[in-house]
Amino acid sequence: MAEQIIAVRKNEEGSIVEMKLSSGRIVDYHEAHQLARNGELEHVNLIRGKDGEDHLRSQPDGKIDNNLDNLPSF
Repeated sequence: MAEQIIAVRKNEEGSIVEMKLSSGRIVDYHEAHQLARNGELEHVNLIRGKDGEDHLRSQPDGKIDNNLDNLPSF
């Protein structure tokens, strides 16, 4: 069963650096990428940015409260 990202930790610049999963496990951004690639995270996609890198994005559903940037901090 896939996990969900329930909270995030940001650095001084406001970039997400760690994520707390529904199991309570904490993963860094790169590990979250791998989990998303493996289909182990629900409600997120990997999107190729203008910089040529893959970025995690929440699945578009018309809600702003579940966007990764709007999740609670831990």
